[in-house]
Amino acid sequence: MSSKDTIDTLVERIEVLEAEAEIRRLQARYMFLCDTPCPEYGVENDEQRIELILDLYSDDAIWEGVGDYYDDQFGRAEGKEAIRAHFHRFWPQDQDPKLLMNAHWLTSEQIHVHGDEADGQWIHFQPWLFEDGTSLIRGSRLNNAFRKIDGTWKITRTRTENVAIADLPDFFASSYPKRSVLLKAPGTNHTNEHAAGA
Repeated sequence: MSSKDTIDTLVERIEVLEAEAEIRRLQARYMFLCDTPCPEYGVENDEQRIELILDLYSDDAIWEGVGDYYDDQFGRAEGKEAIRAHFHRFWPQDQDPKLLMNAHWLTSEQIHVHGDEADGQWIHFQPWLFEDGTSLIRGSRLNNAFRKIDGTWKITRTRTENVAIADLPDFFASSYPKRSVLLKAPGTNHTNEHAAGA
């Protein structure tokens, strides 16, 4: 193998590793923004949260639930406007009972990069706690797709299939934050005043 071939091979392998890392961060950021309470600094309402989530998607993206349980619960949304409407239904302003806490754990990762296209599979688990005390844990299998657009990786498909849903004891969590103060204000060494006082 010539020196040029060796360099070309190494460049290709580095590009795949960089793509995997970017896709991993992209998927994790999606889950981060879906957590309740939302841990993103400066996000005061679900409208802001939804727009940040939509920034992760391509214009022609699809969000869909598949399988015996999720077909009817989530359906299929094609394009950003339909995905926006999906998330507005998920976080209605008059949600009753109000969702107090949920958090996402991603496991069993597989990422496959094919040039400027990629797909990834994960299993994710999330516990839910509502204001009336009802609680559950949901497990889903993800089969998502990604595309590099103008140098940035975007989600082109979120596809989720139910693995298992189980009830948890009412008020299963003895402590949970009303507002996340995990992140700090950009350029400061302290949490923002509004969040710290919550």
